[in-house]
Amino acid sequence: MSQDSVNIKNKKAKFEYHLLDKYTAGIMLTGTEIKSIRNSKASIVEAYCVFDNGELFVRNMFINEYENASVYNHRTRRDRKLLLNRIELNKLDKKMKIKGFSIVPTNLFIDENGRAKLVIYLAQGKKLHDKREDLKEKDTKRDIDRVMKKR
Repeated sequence: MSQDSVNIKNKKAKFEYHLLDKYTAGIMLTGTEIKSIRNSKASIVEAYCVFDNGELFVRNMFINEYENASVYNHRTRRDRKLLLNRIELNKLDKKMKIKGFSIVPTNLFIDENGRAKLVIYLAQGKKLHDKREDLKEKDTKRDIDRVMKKR
């Protein structure tokens, strides 16, 4: 598999949250974890980010065990440290102290240098009526596209 084809997304994030500020963070991984990511054996659907001692970690990100590894394989759902500069970390930490804000990963990819990167957003949870409104807009857009295609 080529490195460009690795693009693991969290499609539920856009539906569940108002995405505000975008950041691209590196991830500290072991050798077997990066090999599994390059084989697209990872999921970030249930993942979320937390601060611990001034450092940002992603929790509940699933990376399947590498099948060609020996006994030195990794745990599938361990906490992984995210690499951001101190200014970005301080900005995110201030916002996280406000009720209703969270940090949500939306995209996991391999950059041109072969490193795994995680696109995270500072997000605010949507209310039920906001979700209904998004579904209504999506349905009307689909109907309009269907009518335009018939012409």
